[in-house]
Amino acid sequence: MALNLSAADTAFRDEVRAFVRESLPPEIKRKVETDQPLARDDYLAWQRILYERGWMAPAWPVEHGGTGWTPIQHYLFEEECHAGSAPRIVPFGVKMLAPVLMRFGSEAQKGYYLPRILGSEDWWCQGYSEPGAGSDLAALGTRAVRDGDHYLVTGQKTWTTLAQHADMMFCLVRTSDEGKRQEGISFLLIDMRDAGVTVRPIRTFDGGWDINDVFFDSVRVPVSNRVGEENEGWTYAKFLLGHERTNIAGIGWSKQRLRALKDIAAAERLGEGALLDDARFRGRMAEVEIELRALETIVLGLISGEGAGRPPGPEASLLKIKGTEIQQAVTELAAEAIAYYAAPFPSAVQVDLPNEPPIGPDYAAAIAPLYFNWRKSSIYGGTNEIQKNIMAKFVLGL
Repeated sequence: MALNLSAADTAFRDEVRAFVRESLPPEIKRKVETDQPLARDDYLAWQRILYERGWMAPAWPVEHGGTGWTPIQHYLFEEECHAGSAPRIVPFGVKMLAPVLMRFGSEAQKGYYLPRILGSEDWWCQGYSEPGAGSDLAALGTRAVRDGDHYLVTGQKTWTTLAQHADMMFCLVRTSDEGKRQEGISFLLIDMRDAGVTVRPIRTFDGGWDINDVFFDSVRVPVSNRVGEENEGWTYAKFLLGHERTNIAGIGWSKQRLRALKDIAAAERLGEGALLDDARFRGRMAEVEIELRALETIVLGLISGEGAGRPPGPEASLLKIKGTEIQQAVTELAAEAIAYYAAPFPSAVQVDLPNEPPIGPDYAAAIAPLYFNWRKSSIYGGTNEIQKNIMAKFVLGL
């Protein structure tokens, strides 16, 4: 899809492009370009640069520190950040919790937490999934028992992304067993530094450490840290999931990976020419690009709706399904493109044979880990199978 940009939008795009080029620290840019793991300080360094410029939370209302940009400007900002190899803004505070607080939080919660999210003073993680409650989130068993002005929280969360860095967690807990399962859930803000909180890493198949188990052993949480009403957390959770699923679509990330895939296909040899010359492979790339451009159109419409005060609805499920399918398709094509160079496991080679040279071209080292890591994208944020059920019910009326 070609955007028809006004002169003002073109000038804005050029401003963002120049800002990313001049302000992004080179060492962080190299990590993103080569798909190296980012440290906590890497994310925070970029977020603080954005904060100083006033661009940390473009989608927020101006009164809370937002930019007042149009939907197109917001979109262009995301595009240029991805194109310039900037790290993503960690979404848990800015893009997920903040809209919930603005809509359902108390004035005290908004006054305290929103400025801290904006300034990256608190790193947030999401406490939703449990060993027995993933796609069926209403089956969660982490319990919060009222004890005066506090809740005592006991239980376990799993697949908790970047919990090893987190200062705070927004967490779904069970506060009642009466009525439907969804009716006994509350939404708490938990300090990860409190006594009784234990974080245990889960090593993924690509050798990384992005996700964790989190255990709660009678953790005392002030009642004032409950968002909204007791037993009404399911309402707030669904509101948040709409924002999460919109973010998971990852248009900018997929466009950047598609550009990288074309470069790889141009460099890889096939017979007397390049892989890019192969009509079948080129056709498969074109199919992915067509789907990506179609999804981009839907995202732009949704962004416009949010700008007019309409939060994401069932269409967020469509974005999640197609966005993650495209992400998986792009990483699969990249793995096929480098052929046998995808076979070595780079982290194992680095540990067992640290003085050995890299295997294959530089761009090949991270392809297999990326392929394996992005298999999970169709599961987190609500499995794609569940999202299809949501679409069938609310869009098709089945």
